[in-house]
Amino acid sequence: MSLWHEFNKGIVSRNPLLRLVLGMCPALAVTTAAANGVAMGLAATFVLVCSNFVIAVFRKAIPPAVRIPIFIVVIASFVTVIDLVMNAFAHEMHKVLGLFVPLIVVNCIILGRAEAYASRNPVLASILDGLGMGIGFTLALVVLGGIREMLGNGTIFGVSVVTAAYEPAIIMLLPPGAFLALGLLLGAMNKLTGVEGS
Repeated sequence: MSLWHEFNKGIVSRNPLLRLVLGMCPALAVTTAAANGVAMGLAATFVLVCSNFVIAVFRKAIPPAVRIPIFIVVIASFVTVIDLVMNAFAHEMHKVLGLFVPLIVVNCIILGRAEAYASRNPVLASILDGLGMGIGFTLALVVLGGIREMLGNGTIFGVSVVTAAYEPAIIMLLPPGAFLALGLLLGAMNKLTGVEGS
């Protein structure tokens, strides 16, 4: 496999949210606006890249019997860093994302990449895998947040994109709207990539 493939696979063919259907909790909870998707996606990307790097570096030294607790400690360390940095430099966004930043520790995307990829592959490939998965997750969150924000508020990144006569569909800012928008995105992704339903 080429390094380009390791990076690229997470963006489309194995997109964590739209193809593997992982990371649903933050995707449904925080994507009431496109900006929230950017912030959550960048936080998850930072943790993915850094944890993949550390785990790949020490993969041969980690005893198999305790690998999962070690992975969680590594991931939790980077989550603590990004949580404190966001609180210090983007306090308003940190308040909006709330509990979902610390919950990155148990995000199945990050632990899954540590177990399935970084613990078995070299450092550079692991970094590119984490970066590609993070970018794919971020793009999916931004698109989902953008759809919900546009239909629910008539804005994208806080800028009005509809006429004054537009009647916002408030349901798109509520949990049912999150499920509806995600379902439509999953269907669109299946159609674009040629996946047929059984």
